[in-house]
Amino acid sequence: MRKKLLVAALALAGAFGSIGSASAQDMLTGDTRLACEAILCLSSGTRPGECSPSLSRYFGIKMKKLSDTLKARLNFLQLCPASSQSSEMSNLVEAISRGAGRCDAQSLNRTLVFWRGSWDDGDTYISNQMPGYCAAYTGHQYTDLDDTAPRYVGDPNRGGHWVESQNYESALAAYNDRIRKEDEARRNGLYDYRNSR
Repeated sequence: MRKKLLVAALALAGAFGSIGSASAQDMLTGDTRLACEAILCLSSGTRPGECSPSLSRYFGIKMKKLSDTLKARLNFLQLCPASSQSSEMSNLVEAISRGAGRCDAQSLNRTLVFWRGSWDDGDTYISNQMPGYCAAYTGHQYTDLDDTAPRYVGDPNRGGHWVESQNYESALAAYNDRIRKEDEARRNGLYDYRNSR
C-alpha cells in the first residue's frame, strides 16, 4: 500500500477513535459502517472478501439517471464520519463517487467511443484520453490504484482500446501482431483497413 493510502486509513481510524472509547465495531453499524468500509475498499486495487458487503451496498445504489446514481452514492459515502474530516478526505469521497465502477477497461471502451467522418462515410474510434473523473479517482493521493488502473493499447486511428493493467503486455503483443499483419497486407495491396473493423 502506498503511504498516502495509509494516511487515509488512519484518518478513518481516527474517526472511529473519536467516537469514544468503545471499539469502532461496537459503535459504527449499518450504512455508516458500510460507508467507511466502502471508502477503504474503493481506495485500493486489492479488495479482500471483507469488502463484499460494503461494495454490494455501494454498487447496489442505482437510480434511473446516472447523475442521480452518482449523487446517491456520494450521499452514502458521506455517512462515514471521516468523509468530511479534511479537504483531502472530502475530495477522495467525491472522486470515489464519480469514478468507482466507471473507470475499468470495459466501461472506458464503452463510453469513449466516438464517431468521425461524415454521416454516411465514417467510422468509430476509442479515445486514448482517460476522462477527468477517472484520472481524479485513480490518481488521488489517498488511493492505491496506479498499478491496477486500465491502460490504453495502440493508436486510436488503428483500433486502439483500453485493457486492464494485468492484461497490458499480452494485449500489446496481440495488437502489434495485428498491426504488423495489416501493414504487410496493405503493402501487398490486399487490405482495406476501413472494412477490417
